[in-house]
Amino acid sequence: MMNIAIDGPAGAGKSTIAKRVAKQLGFIYVDTGAMFRAMGLYFLRNQFDMEQKSLLEEESKKIDIALKFENGEQQVLLNGENVNGYIRVEEVGKIASIIATNPAIRTRLLELQQKIARENHVVMDGRDIGTCVLPNAQVKIYLTASSKERARRRYEELIAKGEQCDIAIIEEDIIQRDYADMNREIAPLRQAKDAVLIDSSDMTIEEVVHAILNEYEQKK
Repeated sequence: MMNIAIDGPAGAGKSTIAKRVAKQLGFIYVDTGAMFRAMGLYFLRNQFDMEQKSLLEEESKKIDIALKFENGEQQVLLNGENVNGYIRVEEVGKIASIIATNPAIRTRLLELQQKIARENHVVMDGRDIGTCVLPNAQVKIYLTASSKERARRRYEELIAKGEQCDIAIIEEDIIQRDYADMNREIAPLRQAKDAVLIDSSDMTIEEVVHAILNEYEQKK
């Protein structure tokens, strides 16, 4: 099976790009971040203390996360509930970063992700796809952008939704999340040795997609 791994920091546009690449190639898009966010949503809703790691590990065994595809779009199911409309808020993202450091939770999700990739042509994005989840992926991309540009994109998304926000606070949050992701003990964010670096700070979505498709054409 052909596997394309796209890694990079928060707000780099990984999901947007991965979805478009998958659609053009007819591959399945696997958003690993959404799976972590779904688990984070569960813990947020049930008001768990994120410091109680052993309790989180036990509770994670009760959590079922599945992916369903409807009209070419991935739907994330948390214990049977479609939670696509709830997992993209900032608070859930922060909790997802915290639980991503828990080995037991990562192992549970890792098994599901690898099974999907063994059975399908996939485009998978996250923080450690090329380094840990799919180390043998034929195409590996490390997609990034400056913290200022990532903050600007997020700011515009929130404003478009009618939310009030401060771009300086958004950038500071992005910088803090970068540090946490890059310095965690388990599967830290880093560029795989054989990954192609793409800095999208001054690129359009179409340009980034084209660059990745070029890499695919060379490797297939």
